[in-house]
Amino acid sequence: MPWNFPAYQIVRFAAPNLAVGNTIILKPAPQCPESSEAIAQIYRDAGFPEGAYQNLLATNEQIAEIIADPRIQGVSVTGSERAGAAVAEVAGRHLKKVALELGGSDPFIVLSASDLDEVVRSAVDARLDNNGQSCNGAKRFIVVGELYDAFAEKFTAAMAAVAPSDPMQDDTILGPLSSDAASARLQEQLDHAVAQGATVLTGGGREGNFFAPTVLADVTPEMDVYREELFGPAAVLYRVADEDAAVALANDTAFGLGSYVFTTDAEQAERVADRIEAGMVYVNLVLADSPELPFGGVKRSGTSRELGLLAADEFVNKKLIRIG
Repeated sequence: MPWNFPAYQIVRFAAPNLAVGNTIILKPAPQCPESSEAIAQIYRDAGFPEGAYQNLLATNEQIAEIIADPRIQGVSVTGSERAGAAVAEVAGRHLKKVALELGGSDPFIVLSASDLDEVVRSAVDARLDNNGQSCNGAKRFIVVGELYDAFAEKFTAAMAAVAPSDPMQDDTILGPLSSDAASARLQEQLDHAVAQGATVLTGGGREGNFFAPTVLADVTPEMDVYREELFGPAAVLYRVADEDAAVALANDTAFGLGSYVFTTDAEQAERVADRIEAGMVYVNLVLADSPELPFGGVKRSGTSRELGLLAADEFVNKKLIRIG
């Protein structure tokens, strides 16, 4: 399990599996072992049998050996493409069911708006949630031509107005990134984007692990950042001519986790939602995940679903018994 939601990610995997009778061996991210142990204690206190949920502080090499053990029936990983590919490779060699929830470069498509200020507020919320360290955070903002200039001006101003501050304060919107490595990686991506011709409308730098909200424009398919996931408070703006161009750009990615569509036309909303290549589409709202709704992606964003009834169905065997 990953570090970016160290308690929530564990619970959304563990709860449905324990409910259907599976036992769990869980390796937390090395940055957050205490949250996993706290959850293990919660399950013990709740009366679950000893060993039903086993927290395991193991190396990657040890985990590879554990996956190979015949007593392990299935493997789930939430994390990066690199981690997912590595786990899936080991699981595949041993014919184990594998569920993957990986990265995303979610499009935020603006086709029409009765209240552009409200759309901009939603855009900022969708980009800065969890300091921008969310796999299904909006990262690519695709706006039709007649709204682009106004949206770009308002969005850039709203992002620039958010100052990174103390994460322990209740009114803090944006805190530091998770590590120096994460901050350095984002800085490297942004610097490379600028070197290749992208324009920084605001932000673009950091102080320690505090990263200024950043907006890029003039990104083209020839640039590396066009294909990358920016895991932090950085957004890319795109101008498109119409609905068809917006959908084409939204789908021009190896990822396919979430997506966001803003329009005042209900028929257009349904039409565009059907055309987007993603596991989830949210129309005229953001931050709308919920425990009863399935969560997951397509393409390089994953192969399974968490949450909802589909999550409980990921790791159960189906058996047919026919009696004559």
